[in-house]
Amino acid sequence: MTTEQKIKNRKIGIVGMARSGVAAAVLADSFGGKPFVSDINSADNLQIEIARLESAGIPFEVGGHTDKLLTADFIVVSPGVPLTIDIIKKAQSKGIPIFSEIEFASWCCKGKIIAITGSNGKTTTTSLLGEIFSSAGYDTFVAGNIGLPFSEIVEKIPSNGIAVIEVSNFQLETISDFKPDVAVILNLTPDHIDRHGSFENYIKTKFRITENQSEKDNLVLNADDTEIKKYNVSTKAEIHYFSNLDTSGTDAFVQNDVLTLHTEKVIAADNIAILGPHNLQNAAAAVTVASVFDIPIDILAKVLKSFQPVEHRMEQIGAVAGVNFINDSKATNIDSVTFALRSVKTQLYLIAGGRDKGADFKEIIPYGKDKIKSIIAIGEAKEKIFAQLGKEFRVQFAATLQEAVQKAFTLAIPGETVLLSPGCASFDMFENFEKRGREFKNAVSGLKNGKNENETLSQK
Repeated sequence: MTTEQKIKNRKIGIVGMARSGVAAAVLADSFGGKPFVSDINSADNLQIEIARLESAGIPFEVGGHTDKLLTADFIVVSPGVPLTIDIIKKAQSKGIPIFSEIEFASWCCKGKIIAITGSNGKTTTTSLLGEIFSSAGYDTFVAGNIGLPFSEIVEKIPSNGIAVIEVSNFQLETISDFKPDVAVILNLTPDHIDRHGSFENYIKTKFRITENQSEKDNLVLNADDTEIKKYNVSTKAEIHYFSNLDTSGTDAFVQNDVLTLHTEKVIAADNIAILGPHNLQNAAAAVTVASVFDIPIDILAKVLKSFQPVEHRMEQIGAVAGVNFINDSKATNIDSVTFALRSVKTQLYLIAGGRDKGADFKEIIPYGKDKIKSIIAIGEAKEKIFAQLGKEFRVQFAATLQEAVQKAFTLAIPGETVLLSPGCASFDMFENFEKRGREFKNAVSGLKNGKNENETLSQK
């Protein structure tokens, strides 16, 4: 079935009016579909989105989901919409297909798709690959869970273009025909157990990224990851491995502190701009993907040497009175926090907490035992953090992120670090992790400390 046959004159219900929902509606309209958008939020909270829909002549409803959605031929859901809400259950009972926005947008993509998923490192690896392919002369578009919805940019991608997209497990829940030319699974650690019910279900959802791939496609996997290694993957795609530890049977690996691709040295680990063992794995993954397209080694080395961390991911935002501040708001699970702790070399004050996703905070103890001087806990998870970590570390509470920054700054001495690495979702206090990160940066910008009150911070 062609893209036009899938969309033209079809009634398309879209649940969620956030960035991906509006983008999907506009995309559907451009292909001759008949979109209808529904959101539970009030009009006051959706003024920008409503203005865009009205200018395109696309009908919508706000303040709740009505049975108007049940007249649709199929429904497109935004990533943050739980599949357990009543309107989705009603649609499923009526046999109405439910698709993710990533699935829907992929029908309209003329170029090749590189899709990256995993528990950690998705945004960094996606951004890094975008830079690599752009530097190699490809017409490259970076989208997905990283920021711009796939639906927003998919019509701009030419047949010889590359779409590098970050894909979440929420988006993979409701795929049908989604088929990336190259799929990447970076790692698997417990996350979103509150949504999937078990770690096993979460893993199965991640591996859906390869279920439609053919023998012409490629699957890139982490040879160091315990869960990936023991999973009995069923795929027709050609499998490639990357590793920080194993030189046998892997495409990209680290040997004698040098990132190596097959038999060629790419770059010394110390020369890679993004720091930490997790980022070395992200670099190895990116190099493995690039090798599928025969991108020259000198381009890989040049990009790896200059590529800077993405915003909200171990983002060094400056110092006040000699105290360093790092914004790692993107760390929404415990594994990300352990990576952050391993990457910071100084004594530190950890700001953690938010909406708990079923995490075990005790897992950070080995990594923070000789490094964390105090934890400032925020959000809904603060009591759980105290219960699990209070015997190992000094734990304080803060009602707001601004208060947490002030408390950490008061405790810290020059040469130490204040690290925001929450290990939780942001939705109890903030709309998303980006707003949490920006609030952290604003709080740091507002700090005053006597003689150093005019010290400037680097801002993005």
